Amino acid sequence: MSRKIAGFLIILGAFMIFEWINLGFNLADGHQTSFYVVHGVLIVVNVILGAVLAVIGWRGLKGSGALKG
Repeated sequence: MSRKIAGFLIILGAFMIFEWINLGFNLADGHQTSFYVVHGVLIVVNVILGAVLAVIGWRGLKGSGALKG
């Protein structure tokens, strides 16, 4: 994996984690329970996907020799 792709995956994963957690804090009150259940599932799934992408990017960056002295 190239350094550019690995860096992109790390940035994308961090952005996804930040954005979906931010959405979770910004959900307004007054909706039905199903609204919160659906959005809660979306938040959990996307935070996990963001973490997986960041880990893949990190491993790709380590494997490319970019972090070696």
